[in-house]
Amino acid sequence: MCLGIPARIVELRDGGMAVAEVGTVRQRVSLALLEGVQVGDFVIVHVGYALTRLDAHEAARTLEVLRAAS
Repeated sequence: MCLGIPARIVELRDGGMAVAEVGTVRQRVSLALLEGVQVGDFVIVHVGYALTRLDAHEAARTLEVLRAAS
């Protein structure tokens, strides 16, 4: 089973990279699969790649479900 985690983009970097944040955890992610990502956008991250954008409400709902399941 694969799990993609909602994360907020907090910094754009050169080379199609960004820094994404989930809670207090920050991770470098590749934006190679998406176009037009901006700081503040929420994305689904899986194995270091931002796969898709989602809105803040959906990100919060998904993180809430994941917290409840742990």
